[in-house]
Amino acid sequence: MDLAAELKRIVKGEVVDDEATLTKYSTDASIFRIKPRVVVFPRDVEDIKEVVKFVALRKKDDPTLSITVRSGGTDMSGGALTESIVLDVNKYLNRMKEVVEDPVGGGEAGYAVVEPGMYYRDFEKETLKKGLIMPSYPASREICTVGGMVANNAGGEKTLTYGKTEDYVREVKMILRDGNEYVFRPLEKSELKEKMAVNSVEGEVYNKLFNLIDTNYEILKSAKPKVSKNSAGYFLWNVLNKEKEIFDIPKVIVGSQGTFGVITEITFALVHPKKHSALLIIFIKNIKDLGHVVKKVLEHTPESFESYDDHTAKIALRYLPDMIKLLGARSLFRLGIQFIPEFFMVLTGGVPKLFLIAEFTGDSEEEIYKKAYAARADLAEFKLKTRVARGETQKESDLEEKKYWTVRRESFNLLRHHVHGKRTAPFIDDIVVRPETLPEFLPRLNDIMDDYKLIYTIAGHVGDGNFHIIPLMKLSESGVGKEIAELSRKVYALVIEFGGSITAEHNDGLVRSPFLKQMYGEKVYGLFEETKKIFDPDNIFNPGKKVNSDFEYALKHLASELS
Repeated sequence: MDLAAELKRIVKGEVVDDEATLTKYSTDASIFRIKPRVVVFPRDVEDIKEVVKFVALRKKDDPTLSITVRSGGTDMSGGALTESIVLDVNKYLNRMKEVVEDPVGGGEAGYAVVEPGMYYRDFEKETLKKGLIMPSYPASREICTVGGMVANNAGGEKTLTYGKTEDYVREVKMILRDGNEYVFRPLEKSELKEKMAVNSVEGEVYNKLFNLIDTNYEILKSAKPKVSKNSAGYFLWNVLNKEKEIFDIPKVIVGSQGTFGVITEITFALVHPKKHSALLIIFIKNIKDLGHVVKKVLEHTPESFESYDDHTAKIALRYLPDMIKLLGARSLFRLGIQFIPEFFMVLTGGVPKLFLIAEFTGDSEEEIYKKAYAARADLAEFKLKTRVARGETQKESDLEEKKYWTVRRESFNLLRHHVHGKRTAPFIDDIVVRPETLPEFLPRLNDIMDDYKLIYTIAGHVGDGNFHIIPLMKLSESGVGKEIAELSRKVYALVIEFGGSITAEHNDGLVRSPFLKQMYGEKVYGLFEETKKIFDPDNIFNPGKKVNSDFEYALKHLASELS
């Protein structure tokens, strides 16, 4: 079958299978390389419908046919990789349809209706025109799309206060296996009965999913990870609210990583951002008090509470000229001076084990600095070095804050650019445990990491107990697949022992789906398999992710060459 030729007959958009395009779409931000057969750029929703109908019709004759949606290509789990059809919605399905401030009776600041291929950076520019934001953006906010954020249940710096993407999705339009587009939103009991009475694929989905969740309600409620954020598995425990008698299918569509259908439109709730912010920096030399320190700071309600480790700080100081360039050429001298305290601290007492950054926000400078200094005062008993990032002028304060944020966000990129022949290798990059367990958890994590000769950094959202560990590795080296497998099993076993989640924000994809049964157990994993069959019994949408995954297959597709 000439797949590209057949698809060209049914879609208005481009259908491409040249070597350069297929090579580009063979990788994302993960450690894998998998070559698709063809890439489709649908012009509109009708094009997507035609592709879905085509695959559904041909699936029996060619079981390898499937559809994997892609937009920004920033996924770190291999979720957007396939050997079949890539459907890129970024090129044409990227419009903001509507931004509304203060909807009547909505109880929120506003909402936005958008297509999945829109970059978050462009989305935010439009919402800010109304003084609104969708605050669950990840660190990749400049290059990710809103559809990817929904697929992965994205979170980031502001999740501590505002929650994750799942908290902001109010409605989705999605094309199911029959090639028709349906609207999914929270339904009251009477509305649910009406949907269940419809003789269609939609009605079948509502019937089977409700029965599965209702029958296993207590099992699912107990299966929900006891951490502040989670992107592992299907979020079945969030769908049925028995007290309010609400059935909210978007709660399980969010984070499903394109395994149910193709999302064509999203309605997001929006909030008003705070106008002012102040940073409290905390230097931790001994992590035995970390849990208590985090608890004390959280009592003062920081909007975000971030961290980076001594490896990250050493990289920032080692490559200081490059770090200062990232902060703006016009401020080289001033920012060089601002790093003097860090140099002095290293010379007199060594590099702290952890740097904590608590961001306090409010509607006035008086409010934010009151919070920051009160939190600092409450930490006096621990005899820690702390400082509030504050200059003589607002500009100096902004530069001081930017210094710490740049170290937090950019140090690993600097390392990647300076260490030749190796690449970032995200595979244990998104673990989360309860913050109070960190003093016991982190030393055991470090013991595991110390058994391997790796260059790596640990940074993350300490207020949530969420850490990102990304080593530099040469994936073509002999034995690297075995090393990745060993480290994954050891680290994830430790996380599960502490009642955490193997992915807080980045989702499962190729790299973590094989560990979902270990995390949730046979029974709940079986419910995930049933859920996939309810939406997609013929395995049309993004197979091998979430359920029926194969870790050996993933390891055979390591991107051994540098991208």
